[in-house]
Amino acid sequence: MSTNPLVKLAKFDQSIWLDFIRRDILENGEMKQLIDEDKVKGVTSNPAIFKKAFASGDIYDSAIQSKAEQGMDAMQIYQSLAIEDIQTATDLFRPVYDETGGGDGFVSLEVSPHLAHDTEGTIEEARNLWRWVDRPNVMIKVPGTEEGLPAIEQLTSEGINVNVTLLFGLERYRAVTDAYISGLEKRLDAGKPIDNIASVASFFLSRIDVLVDPMIEEYMDGEGKKASLAKELHGQVAIASAKKAYQIYKEVFESPRFDKLADEGAATQRVLWASTSTKNPDYSDVKYVEALIGPETVNTIPQKTLEAYRDHGNPRNRLEDDLDRAELVLEGLPKLDIDIRQITQQLEDEGVEKFKKPFDELMKILEKQIKEAI
Repeated sequence: MSTNPLVKLAKFDQSIWLDFIRRDILENGEMKQLIDEDKVKGVTSNPAIFKKAFASGDIYDSAIQSKAEQGMDAMQIYQSLAIEDIQTATDLFRPVYDETGGGDGFVSLEVSPHLAHDTEGTIEEARNLWRWVDRPNVMIKVPGTEEGLPAIEQLTSEGINVNVTLLFGLERYRAVTDAYISGLEKRLDAGKPIDNIASVASFFLSRIDVLVDPMIEEYMDGEGKKASLAKELHGQVAIASAKKAYQIYKEVFESPRFDKLADEGAATQRVLWASTSTKNPDYSDVKYVEALIGPETVNTIPQKTLEAYRDHGNPRNRLEDDLDRAELVLEGLPKLDIDIRQITQQLEDEGVEKFKKPFDELMKILEKQIKEAI
Protein backbone atom coordinates (compact mmCIF):
# COMPACT_ATOMS: atom_id res chain seq x y z
CA MET A 1 0.00 0.00 0.00
CA SER A 2 1.13 3.59 -0.65
CA THR A 3 3.02 5.32 2.15
CA ASN A 4 1.17 8.55 1.33
CA PRO A 5 -0.94 9.39 4.43
CA LEU A 6 -3.62 10.93 2.23
CA VAL A 7 -4.05 7.66 0.37
CA LYS A 8 -4.18 5.72 3.64
CA LEU A 9 -7.24 7.69 4.76
CA ALA A 10 -9.37 5.59 2.41
CA LYS A 11 -8.67 2.64 4.72
CA PHE A 12 -10.74 4.44 7.34
CA ASP A 13 -13.56 5.27 4.90
CA GLN A 14 -12.83 8.98 4.93
CA SER A 15 -12.79 11.00 1.72
CA ILE A 16 -10.53 13.98 1.13
CA TRP A 17 -11.92 16.83 -0.94
CA LEU A 18 -9.83 19.82 -1.98
CA ASP A 19 -11.07 23.18 -0.75
CA PHE A 20 -9.74 25.07 -3.76
CA ILE A 21 -10.38 25.49 -7.46
CA ARG A 22 -8.70 27.52 -10.20
CA ARG A 23 -8.75 27.15 -13.96
CA ASP A 24 -5.03 26.57 -14.45
CA ILE A 25 -4.84 23.56 -12.12
CA LEU A 26 -7.82 22.06 -13.91
CA GLU A 27 -6.13 22.44 -17.29
CA ASN A 28 -2.43 21.78 -16.56
CA GLY A 29 -2.86 18.32 -15.03
CA GLU A 30 -2.35 19.35 -11.41
CA MET A 31 -5.87 18.42 -10.34
CA LYS A 32 -5.64 15.13 -12.21
CA GLN A 33 -2.39 14.43 -10.35
CA LEU A 34 -4.10 15.08 -7.01
CA ILE A 35 -6.81 12.61 -7.99
CA ASP A 36 -4.35 9.95 -9.14
CA GLU A 37 -1.59 10.28 -6.55
CA ASP A 38 -3.29 11.67 -3.42
CA LYS A 39 -6.69 10.06 -4.08
CA VAL A 40 -8.49 13.39 -3.68
CA LYS A 41 -12.14 12.55 -4.24
CA GLY A 42 -13.86 15.89 -4.66
CA VAL A 43 -13.63 19.67 -4.68
CA THR A 44 -15.45 22.48 -2.89
CA SER A 45 -15.65 26.10 -3.92
CA ASN A 46 -17.06 29.29 -2.44
CA PRO A 47 -17.14 33.01 -3.31
CA ALA A 48 -13.84 33.65 -1.51
CA ILE A 49 -12.11 30.90 -3.50
CA PHE A 50 -13.40 32.24 -6.81
CA LYS A 51 -12.47 35.81 -5.88
CA LYS A 52 -8.92 34.68 -5.15
CA ALA A 53 -8.81 32.65 -8.38
CA PHE A 54 -10.11 35.46 -10.59
CA ALA A 55 -7.66 37.93 -9.05
CA SER A 56 -4.62 35.65 -9.46
CA GLY A 57 -2.56 36.77 -12.42
CA ASP A 58 -4.03 36.78 -15.91
CA ILE A 59 -5.57 33.30 -15.87
CA TYR A 60 -9.09 34.53 -16.61
CA ASP A 61 -8.35 37.82 -18.40
CA SER A 62 -8.96 36.68 -21.98
CA ALA A 63 -12.16 34.85 -21.03
CA ILE A 64 -13.45 37.88 -19.13
CA GLN A 65 -12.66 40.15 -22.07
CA SER A 66 -14.42 37.84 -24.49
CA LYS A 67 -17.55 37.65 -22.36
CA ALA A 68 -17.54 41.40 -21.76
CA GLU A 69 -17.44 41.97 -25.51
CA GLN A 70 -20.51 39.73 -25.78
CA GLY A 71 -22.35 42.18 -23.53
CA MET A 72 -22.37 40.13 -20.33
CA ASP A 73 -22.53 42.00 -17.01
CA ALA A 74 -20.39 41.16 -13.95
CA MET A 75 -22.81 38.61 -12.49
CA GLN A 76 -23.27 36.85 -15.82
CA ILE A 77 -19.50 36.69 -16.35
CA TYR A 78 -18.95 35.30 -12.84
CA GLN A 79 -21.63 32.63 -13.25
CA SER A 80 -20.37 31.70 -16.72
CA LEU A 81 -16.74 31.35 -15.62
CA ALA A 82 -17.63 29.51 -12.40
CA ILE A 83 -19.91 27.08 -14.23
CA GLU A 84 -17.22 26.39 -16.84
CA ASP A 85 -14.71 25.59 -14.09
CA ILE A 86 -17.19 23.43 -12.21
CA GLN A 87 -18.07 21.52 -15.37
CA THR A 88 -14.38 20.91 -16.10
CA ALA A 89 -13.83 19.73 -12.53
CA THR A 90 -16.89 17.45 -12.50
CA ASP A 91 -15.67 15.85 -15.73
CA LEU A 92 -12.25 15.25 -14.14
CA PHE A 93 -13.90 13.66 -11.11
CA ARG A 94 -16.50 11.70 -13.07
CA PRO A 95 -14.38 8.48 -13.01
CA VAL A 96 -14.29 8.73 -9.19
CA TYR A 97 -18.06 9.24 -9.15
CA ASP A 98 -18.60 6.21 -11.36
CA GLU A 99 -16.12 3.97 -9.53
CA THR A 100 -17.75 4.74 -6.16
CA GLY A 101 -21.28 4.29 -7.44
CA GLY A 102 -22.07 7.95 -6.86
CA GLY A 103 -20.56 7.96 -3.39
CA ASP A 104 -17.77 10.43 -4.19
CA GLY A 105 -16.36 12.52 -7.01
CA PHE A 106 -18.44 15.61 -6.24
CA VAL A 107 -17.69 19.26 -6.99
CA SER A 108 -19.57 21.95 -5.06
CA LEU A 109 -20.81 25.32 -6.30
CA GLU A 110 -22.40 27.83 -3.91
CA VAL A 111 -25.47 30.00 -4.32
CA SER A 112 -24.92 33.73 -3.83
CA PRO A 113 -24.15 34.55 -0.18
CA HIS A 114 -26.68 37.36 -0.45
CA LEU A 115 -29.38 34.67 -0.52
CA ALA A 116 -28.42 33.12 2.83
CA HIS A 117 -31.64 34.40 4.44
CA ASP A 118 -33.84 34.15 1.34
CA THR A 119 -35.48 30.73 1.04
CA GLU A 120 -37.19 31.23 -2.32
CA GLY A 121 -34.19 33.02 -3.81
CA THR A 122 -31.93 30.16 -2.73
CA ILE A 123 -34.23 27.55 -4.27
CA GLU A 124 -34.44 29.44 -7.56
CA GLU A 125 -30.69 29.99 -7.88
CA ALA A 126 -29.88 26.42 -6.83
CA ARG A 127 -32.22 25.10 -9.51
CA ASN A 128 -30.53 27.32 -12.10
CA LEU A 129 -26.99 26.30 -11.10
CA TRP A 130 -27.98 22.63 -11.12
CA ARG A 131 -29.47 22.97 -14.58
CA TRP A 132 -26.60 25.04 -15.99
CA VAL A 133 -23.83 22.74 -14.73
CA ASP A 134 -25.82 19.71 -15.88
CA ARG A 135 -23.62 17.07 -14.25
CA PRO A 136 -24.77 14.34 -11.83
CA ASN A 137 -21.71 14.86 -9.62
CA VAL A 138 -22.23 18.53 -8.83
CA MET A 139 -23.42 19.61 -5.39
CA ILE A 140 -25.10 22.95 -4.80
CA LYS A 141 -23.97 24.62 -1.59
CA VAL A 142 -26.79 26.03 0.52
CA PRO A 143 -26.06 27.81 3.82
CA GLY A 144 -27.43 25.98 6.84
CA THR A 145 -29.27 29.05 8.09
CA GLU A 146 -32.80 28.85 9.46
CA GLU A 147 -34.05 30.10 6.09
CA GLY A 148 -31.90 27.50 4.35
CA LEU A 149 -33.69 24.57 5.99
CA PRO A 150 -36.84 24.59 3.82
CA ALA A 151 -34.64 25.13 0.76
CA ILE A 152 -32.63 22.01 1.64
CA GLU A 153 -35.82 19.98 1.97
CA GLN A 154 -37.30 21.27 -1.29
CA LEU A 155 -34.13 20.88 -3.35
CA THR A 156 -33.60 17.35 -2.03
CA SER A 157 -37.18 16.47 -2.96
CA GLU A 158 -36.37 17.65 -6.50
CA GLY A 159 -33.36 15.34 -6.74
CA ILE A 160 -30.73 18.08 -6.42
CA ASN A 161 -27.53 17.21 -4.54
CA VAL A 162 -27.02 19.65 -1.67
CA ASN A 163 -23.88 20.53 0.27
CA VAL A 164 -25.16 22.24 3.42
CA THR A 165 -22.54 24.81 4.28
CA LEU A 166 -21.75 27.18 7.17
CA LEU A 167 -22.80 24.79 9.92
CA PHE A 168 -21.57 25.51 13.44
CA GLY A 169 -24.26 24.51 15.94
CA LEU A 170 -25.39 21.04 16.91
CA GLU A 171 -29.08 21.92 17.15
CA ARG A 172 -29.00 23.40 13.67
CA TYR A 173 -27.20 20.31 12.41
CA ARG A 174 -29.97 18.07 13.72
CA ALA A 175 -32.49 20.30 11.92
CA VAL A 176 -30.45 19.95 8.72
CA THR A 177 -30.60 16.15 8.89
CA ASP A 178 -34.37 16.40 9.36
CA ALA A 179 -34.65 18.66 6.29
CA TYR A 180 -32.67 16.18 4.19
CA ILE A 181 -34.68 13.18 5.34
CA SER A 182 -37.97 15.07 4.89
CA GLY A 183 -36.90 15.92 1.33
CA LEU A 184 -36.20 12.26 0.61
CA GLU A 185 -39.56 11.24 2.08
CA LYS A 186 -41.38 13.84 -0.02
CA ARG A 187 -39.64 12.61 -3.16
CA LEU A 188 -40.38 8.98 -2.38
CA ASP A 189 -44.04 9.79 -1.70
CA ALA A 190 -44.17 11.36 -5.17
CA GLY A 191 -43.05 8.06 -6.65
CA LYS A 192 -39.60 9.31 -7.65
CA PRO A 193 -36.27 7.52 -7.10
CA ILE A 194 -34.08 8.45 -4.15
CA ASP A 195 -31.13 6.17 -4.87
CA ASN A 196 -29.25 8.79 -6.90
CA ILE A 197 -29.19 11.70 -4.43
CA ALA A 198 -26.14 12.74 -2.42
CA SER A 199 -25.72 15.32 0.31
CA VAL A 200 -23.17 16.42 2.90
CA ALA A 201 -23.44 18.60 5.99
CA SER A 202 -20.38 20.84 6.30
CA PHE A 203 -19.21 21.73 9.81
CA PHE A 204 -16.84 24.71 10.02
CA LEU A 205 -14.38 23.90 12.77
CA SER A 206 -11.28 26.03 13.26
CA ARG A 207 -13.38 29.20 13.39
CA ILE A 208 -15.01 27.88 16.58
CA ASP A 209 -11.67 27.70 18.38
CA VAL A 210 -10.59 31.08 16.98
CA LEU A 211 -13.60 32.69 18.66
CA VAL A 212 -13.82 30.62 21.84
CA ASP A 213 -10.13 30.26 22.78
CA PRO A 214 -9.65 33.93 23.77
CA MET A 215 -12.70 33.66 26.06
CA ILE A 216 -11.21 30.58 27.68
CA GLU A 217 -7.78 32.20 27.99
CA GLU A 218 -9.26 34.91 30.21
CA TYR A 219 -9.60 32.27 32.92
CA MET A 220 -6.35 30.40 32.36
CA ASP A 221 -4.06 32.78 34.22
CA GLY A 222 -6.24 32.71 37.30
CA GLU A 223 -6.46 30.20 40.11
CA GLY A 224 -8.93 27.61 41.29
CA LYS A 225 -11.38 25.35 39.51
CA LYS A 226 -12.18 27.71 36.64
CA ALA A 227 -8.53 28.14 35.74
CA SER A 228 -8.00 24.40 35.80
CA LEU A 229 -11.14 23.84 33.71
CA ALA A 230 -10.07 26.51 31.22
CA LYS A 231 -6.77 24.73 30.63
CA GLU A 232 -8.67 21.51 29.91
CA LEU A 233 -11.01 23.21 27.43
CA HIS A 234 -8.49 25.35 25.57
CA GLY A 235 -8.24 24.35 21.92
CA GLN A 236 -10.70 21.48 22.37
CA VAL A 237 -14.13 22.96 21.66
CA ALA A 238 -14.24 22.56 17.87
CA ILE A 239 -13.12 18.94 17.94
CA ALA A 240 -15.48 18.13 20.82
CA SER A 241 -18.33 19.66 18.83
CA ALA A 242 -17.38 17.64 15.75
CA LYS A 243 -17.29 14.42 17.73
CA LYS A 244 -20.73 15.16 19.14
CA ALA A 245 -22.01 15.92 15.62
CA TYR A 246 -20.79 12.53 14.46
CA GLN A 247 -22.74 10.83 17.24
CA ILE A 248 -25.84 12.71 16.11
CA TYR A 249 -25.12 11.55 12.54
CA LYS A 250 -25.00 7.92 13.67
CA GLU A 251 -28.16 8.28 15.74
CA VAL A 252 -30.14 9.86 12.90
CA PHE A 253 -28.96 7.63 10.08
CA GLU A 254 -29.24 4.42 12.04
CA SER A 255 -32.84 5.22 13.04
CA PRO A 256 -35.93 3.32 11.90
CA ARG A 257 -37.08 6.45 10.08
CA PHE A 258 -34.02 6.48 7.83
CA ASP A 259 -33.95 2.67 7.54
CA LYS A 260 -37.13 2.88 5.46
CA LEU A 261 -35.38 5.25 3.05
CA ALA A 262 -32.19 3.21 3.02
CA ASP A 263 -34.25 0.22 1.91
CA GLU A 264 -35.16 2.31 -1.16
CA GLY A 265 -31.50 3.07 -1.85
CA ALA A 266 -31.11 6.38 -0.03
CA ALA A 267 -27.60 7.46 0.97
CA THR A 268 -26.82 9.02 4.31
CA GLN A 269 -26.00 12.71 4.43
CA ARG A 270 -22.32 12.45 5.32
CA VAL A 271 -20.71 14.84 7.77
CA LEU A 272 -18.04 17.00 6.15
CA TRP A 273 -15.34 18.74 8.15
CA ALA A 274 -14.67 22.23 6.75
CA SER A 275 -12.50 25.16 7.82
CA THR A 276 -9.81 22.63 8.72
CA SER A 277 -6.73 24.78 8.19
CA THR A 278 -5.10 25.57 11.52
CA LYS A 279 -5.32 29.26 12.41
CA ASN A 280 -3.37 29.14 15.70
CA PRO A 281 0.39 28.63 15.07
CA ASP A 282 0.68 26.96 18.48
CA TYR A 283 -1.46 24.07 17.24
CA SER A 284 -0.47 21.29 14.86
CA ASP A 285 -0.97 22.20 11.22
CA VAL A 286 -2.97 18.97 10.80
CA LYS A 287 -4.96 19.30 14.04
CA TYR A 288 -8.36 19.33 12.33
CA VAL A 289 -7.54 16.38 10.12
CA GLU A 290 -5.90 13.94 12.54
CA ALA A 291 -8.57 14.11 15.25
CA LEU A 292 -11.54 13.67 12.93
CA ILE A 293 -10.78 10.55 10.91
CA GLY A 294 -13.73 8.20 10.88
CA PRO A 295 -16.08 6.18 8.65
CA GLU A 296 -18.52 7.81 6.24
CA THR A 297 -16.99 11.26 6.63
CA VAL A 298 -15.40 13.85 4.36
CA ASN A 299 -12.64 16.32 5.16
CA THR A 300 -12.31 19.24 2.78
CA ILE A 301 -8.90 20.86 3.08
CA PRO A 302 -6.98 23.68 1.38
CA GLN A 303 -3.78 23.03 -0.53
CA LYS A 304 -1.42 24.01 2.29
CA THR A 305 -3.08 21.63 4.75
CA LEU A 306 -3.19 18.88 2.14
CA GLU A 307 0.55 19.24 1.56
CA ALA A 308 1.20 19.21 5.32
CA TYR A 309 -0.82 16.01 5.77
CA ARG A 310 0.91 14.36 2.84
CA ASP A 311 4.22 15.18 4.52
CA HIS A 312 3.57 14.15 8.13
CA GLY A 313 0.04 12.87 8.59
CA ASN A 314 -0.54 9.85 10.83
CA PRO A 315 -3.89 8.28 9.84
CA ARG A 316 -5.87 6.43 12.46
CA ASN A 317 -9.56 6.19 13.28
CA ARG A 318 -9.85 8.76 16.08
CA LEU A 319 -13.31 10.25 15.61
CA GLU A 320 -14.82 8.23 18.43
CA ASP A 321 -11.85 8.40 20.78
CA ASP A 322 -12.41 10.15 24.13
CA LEU A 323 -16.13 10.74 23.63
CA ASP A 324 -16.59 11.21 27.38
CA ARG A 325 -13.99 13.97 27.29
CA ALA A 326 -15.78 15.64 24.39
CA GLU A 327 -18.98 15.69 26.43
CA LEU A 328 -17.11 17.19 29.40
CA VAL A 329 -15.66 19.91 27.19
CA LEU A 330 -19.09 20.97 25.94
CA GLU A 331 -20.59 20.69 29.43
CA GLY A 332 -17.73 22.77 30.83
CA LEU A 333 -18.37 25.84 28.67
CA PRO A 334 -21.30 27.20 30.72
CA LYS A 335 -19.09 27.01 33.82
CA LEU A 336 -16.88 29.59 32.13
CA ASP A 337 -19.93 31.67 31.18
CA ILE A 338 -19.61 30.69 27.52
CA ASP A 339 -22.91 30.11 25.71
CA ILE A 340 -22.10 27.80 22.79
CA ARG A 341 -25.48 28.49 21.15
CA GLN A 342 -24.74 32.19 21.10
CA ILE A 343 -21.22 31.47 19.81
CA THR A 344 -22.42 29.30 16.93
CA GLN A 345 -25.09 31.82 15.94
CA GLN A 346 -22.48 34.57 15.92
CA LEU A 347 -20.21 32.41 13.76
CA GLU A 348 -23.06 31.72 11.33
CA ASP A 349 -23.85 35.44 11.04
CA GLU A 350 -20.18 36.33 10.59
CA GLY A 351 -19.74 33.49 8.10
CA VAL A 352 -22.46 34.85 5.85
CA GLU A 353 -20.85 38.31 5.96
CA LYS A 354 -17.39 36.85 5.30
CA PHE A 355 -18.68 35.32 2.07
CA LYS A 356 -20.61 38.43 1.04
CA LYS A 357 -17.48 40.60 1.20
CA PRO A 358 -15.31 38.64 -1.28
CA PHE A 359 -18.35 38.12 -3.51
CA ASP A 360 -18.94 41.88 -3.67
CA GLU A 361 -15.22 42.51 -4.19
CA LEU A 362 -15.27 40.01 -7.04
CA MET A 363 -18.14 41.86 -8.69
CA LYS A 364 -16.13 45.10 -8.47
CA ILE A 365 -13.08 43.40 -10.02
CA LEU A 366 -15.21 42.13 -12.90
CA GLU A 367 -16.92 45.50 -13.39
CA LYS A 368 -13.51 47.15 -13.67
CA GLN A 369 -12.32 44.57 -16.18
CA ILE A 370 -15.51 45.01 -18.22
CA LYS A 371 -14.85 48.76 -18.50
CA GLU A 372 -11.28 48.08 -19.58
CA ALA A 373 -12.41 45.51 -22.15
CA ILE A 374 -14.99 47.71 -23.82
